[in-house]
Amino acid sequence: MKRKLYRYLLPFGNPWAVAGEAVMLPLFAVGIGIWVNPLDPLWTQAGFPWIWFAPVILAMRYGPFPGLTGAAVLLFAWIAFRASGWVPAEFPKLNFLGGLILVMLAGEFSSLWLARARRAEGIQLYLDQRLEYLTHQYYLLRLSHDRLEQDLIGRPMAMRDALAALHDLAREADDNGDSLPGAAGLLRLFAQYCQVEAAALYATAGDGFAPTPVAAMGRLADDGRLAAADPLLAHARENGCLSHIATAQEPGDQPSRYVIVAPLTTFDGRTLGLLAVERVPFFALHEEMLQTLNLLLGYYTDGLSARRLASQVQAAFPTCPTEFAAELQRLWRVREESQVRSVIVALEFQARPDYQDLASQIRRQRRALDVNWLIESPQQEILVTLMPLAGSAAAEGYIARIEEWIRQKTGHPLDEVGVFAHVLRVEDEAPVPLLNRLLKICNVPAEA
Repeated sequence: MKRKLYRYLLPFGNPWAVAGEAVMLPLFAVGIGIWVNPLDPLWTQAGFPWIWFAPVILAMRYGPFPGLTGAAVLLFAWIAFRASGWVPAEFPKLNFLGGLILVMLAGEFSSLWLARARRAEGIQLYLDQRLEYLTHQYYLLRLSHDRLEQDLIGRPMAMRDALAALHDLAREADDNGDSLPGAAGLLRLFAQYCQVEAAALYATAGDGFAPTPVAAMGRLADDGRLAAADPLLAHARENGCLSHIATAQEPGDQPSRYVIVAPLTTFDGRTLGLLAVERVPFFALHEEMLQTLNLLLGYYTDGLSARRLASQVQAAFPTCPTEFAAELQRLWRVREESQVRSVIVALEFQARPDYQDLASQIRRQRRALDVNWLIESPQQEILVTLMPLAGSAAAEGYIARIEEWIRQKTGHPLDEVGVFAHVLRVEDEAPVPLLNRLLKICNVPAEA
């Protein structure tokens, strides 16, 4: 009950709903004034102007402009009362002046805190997405390590081969424009690594999924058409995660045609499709297999989403790594939505025979959230480091740390070993013009 009431009291997000509230709330306050104090419905002669609570509340919820709209409604109400002879002819100047000042002050503080709240929400959303992505990477790395140690010989393929195959599938994202590129290869991978015998992949269509599969494997019931009313499918859609017949169904429920149903959800919450498995060997359906299937699906969808997000940058810079391009696009979106800036630090390494591996060694010293792009040419190397949610102070600290490391290693400062630093802020330029300016500053030839 409290949660439902809280949801009703939250500010509206639709501009038309805000406009409606800005008109209706002062009218409602005027109606209360007519009922409670009919001789002075606007409380202009009272000890306290209670009617001004309505525009003040609007200003605190939505900012100064809805509050001023509420004040205008009160002004029109006074004009209507004056025309009907309900209130005295003299305009209450001090009453309306004090009310307007109060509304503007409340609206100013509201705008300030709404901007801070949006900025904090933007940062939190970005960090949640990065944490989800890094969690997928960590679990896959741990699983790969365990498999290589335990049963490399007994398995038909190693996890390292599976990840390489997933990279190849994600690389096909722009080749044919399919919603799920490499779907048939993904099913073959599940058959080899998870012992899946019959399964199908369905693309999203509107609010649901397409009835016919994008790719199918094995003998499927009803020629592979999706059973939209299946209880296991409903459970997976409701919870947004992998569901299997052993845990998702209770005794007495309608039997399910599927054994495993898993939505293909990216780290930013978008659903790209659905995996429906109809047949798996009995002894293969265990927790380790389900975890492997879920993690491979997550790795595939994350790579697919990153590839599509990075396509605009990679169209202009084909050698730009997918992770770097996708991260730059995400940070540009965070900059536009929340005004939170990031920086790019480019270290330019001139060709020196004595210091050939400096760029590679510094590349390995990046922070957990940083993303690198190493540009190589015969004359120089450029190590571009994207520092999320960082400002100029963080960039200067990074450069100072690198300079101290080089000084300890070589005994010389940056310029004497042929290293020059450039700092650009992810601020007013879109990713492609920003990278063009960066490469122009660093004198990188087009063929590099």
